Amino acid sequence: MILAGVSRCGKTPTSLYLAMNFSLKVANYPLTPEDFEAEQLPEYLRIHQHKLAGLTIKPVPLSRIRRQRRPDSDYSSLEICQAELSKAMAMFEKVNIPVFDTTNTSIEEISSRVVRSLGLARERIRESTITFNNFKKPR
Repeated sequence: MILAGVSRCGKTPTSLYLAMNFSLKVANYPLTPEDFEAEQLPEYLRIHQHKLAGLTIKPVPLSRIRRQRRPDSDYSSLEICQAELSKAMAMFEKVNIPVFDTTNTSIEEISSRVVRSLGLARERIRESTITFNNFKKPR
């Protein structure tokens, strides 16, 4: 699966949690200024729409998080955060992917919502992991 979103919205910790606790292969894609300028997700993401989910966060907490990383920069300004989030949401809506707000939500809850929305039940994940772990390589 692929998690897309603006910088600092929780993609990496969510990806790690999904990989470690649900045995999923997860990539994250940080939206870039070039993506915002194009006003659409790159083609190499759109072709994987069935396994793509968007993450978002409220502008004020995002600005606060970014300010800790790069204080007094455009990157952390509320205006830039609002603009990026608005453009990201428009891009997600354009390809009709599920979007999850990470504001005040635990990584565990976000991960569970992502798994449910993409139709990945824990039983199915466990079953594929068991099958994989019992697979013997031909010699």
